[in-house]
Amino acid sequence: MDLDAFQELLTPHGQEALRAAAELVGDDPVAAVTRLRRTYDANLTSAALTQATLRRRAAEKFGTDAELMYFTPNGLEQSTRREVADHRARRIAAGSRVADVCCGIGGDVLALARAGCVVEAVDADPLTAAVARANADALGFGDRVSVRAADAATVDPSAFDVLFADPARRTARGRTFDPAAYSPPWPEVLEMAAKAPAACLKVAPGIAYEFIPHDAEAEWVSYRGDVKEAVIWCGGLAGEAGRRATMLPSGATMTPDPALGQAEHGPVGRYVYEPDGAAIRAHLVAEVAAAVGGRLLDPHIAYITGDTAARTPWASRYEVHEMLPFSLKRLRAALRERGVGNATIKKRGSAVDVERLRKDLRLSGDGSAVVILTRIGERPFAMICTPS
Repeated sequence: MDLDAFQELLTPHGQEALRAAAELVGDDPVAAVTRLRRTYDANLTSAALTQATLRRRAAEKFGTDAELMYFTPNGLEQSTRREVADHRARRIAAGSRVADVCCGIGGDVLALARAGCVVEAVDADPLTAAVARANADALGFGDRVSVRAADAATVDPSAFDVLFADPARRTARGRTFDPAAYSPPWPEVLEMAAKAPAACLKVAPGIAYEFIPHDAEAEWVSYRGDVKEAVIWCGGLAGEAGRRATMLPSGATMTPDPALGQAEHGPVGRYVYEPDGAAIRAHLVAEVAAAVGGRLLDPHIAYITGDTAARTPWASRYEVHEMLPFSLKRLRAALRERGVGNATIKKRGSAVDVERLRKDLRLSGDGSAVVILTRIGERPFAMICTPS
């Protein structure tokens, strides 16, 4: 879909085509195109069917808002789900003037506007900027949001209360994990942040600590156990904690406990705890271990063990039924003896290919178990567990 086709989609004739396409999504694609082509030209037919398909796919991230929004395939893939964007936006005071310097299709713009901010947004791609503008209008935020096609470098961060940046993490070769390959590159993003009174920088959760400014606060956010992003809070928005983990949808948050040192480690107990990924990324495993009265199996791996059945929202708990030095033959025999036909395999600190192992185990039976693969020191182990 190009810019002309998208703009036609916004006309009354285009809206009519979009409504017709929405009724055909899920039908045979050839039949859907044939039916629409009786009334609409090829470009509008393609644009309408693309949007109708993306709206249905976007419902998982944006809920009922997706029925009114517009998307590009890359824009939808890279956008933040609404719950995560809303959590982030709530930390910014209502009424703040925010510059979003790489707005994409506008998911974060919408969250900021919902939180009461006034947003001036730019995106280097004219089509993407047009989509973001249309989304603000479609959801009733046109009076709080302005969008233009422009490079991030054209924005003066000092003219705003807050700089928001979600640099693109894709290149022509696909997703990149190198901040220097972000667009804009990470050093340029930090230069812009330094000019603003406050900044909120959204980055990949795997960002290395060396790229985080020493005077910033880094927050890792998980949603239903899946780590979604890291947020670097700078200037007036940086908290004193330095590191923070947040779980959604509960909103539970954890920061370092200065009284704690490194977590102790020791032999496996009756239970094993798997910390939430946000706590692991934020280097808060010692805090989780303290919450359950546990110890690490290995000082360098984030599995916690203990002898009592403690509960915390920050970790999943499993009862250990058997622990054995890892070998395919021994693990297969142990699972067959227990009648396990369905195994959830987890690993940390293990080089085992999980999918290959699943095939090689050739499980059969009515039982189920959780198999945890890890190492203690240099020795690999497997634990057969059940959720507790």
